[in-house]
This record gives sequence, structure tokens and C-alpha cells, in this order.
Amino acid sequence: MQVHDGQCGLCGHFGEHHAKSNVLVTILSSKQADVAVLDECGHPKHASLHLKVTPISGCDGFTPAVAN
Repeated sequence: MQVHDGQCGLCGHFGEHHAKSNVLVTILSSKQADVAVLDECGHPKHASLHLKVTPISGCDGFTPAVAN
């Protein structure tokens, strides 16, 4: 799937509670993601919900991820 700005796969909160994995780095660099990828949303407003989201999910709390 194609991942666009504003979607979880390109958000700094996507999977932020664990070490960066090759999957997360690949999504950021290629802007492509497998349909089966799920990870945690680390946005502070959503933390208590323990949300699992796909890279194409989105919300108003989008913060662009920094590629390191």
C-alpha cells in the first residue's frame, strides 16, 4: 500500500514505544507498507487506549516522523 503524509506509517508516534525496526524504517524511506502491518500508536492522547493501527490509518494528532 502507498502511505501518504498524514497517515500513521509516516507519523512519529507510530511504533515509538520500541526500538526502530527494519519495517518502520522501510515504510519511512519507501512510503510503502504491507497491508498486514500493525503497530502501536504512541500519541499521548491515545496512550491509555493502547491502539494498534495500520500504516494507512490516521488522526488529527499526526506528527511527521524524523528519518534517522
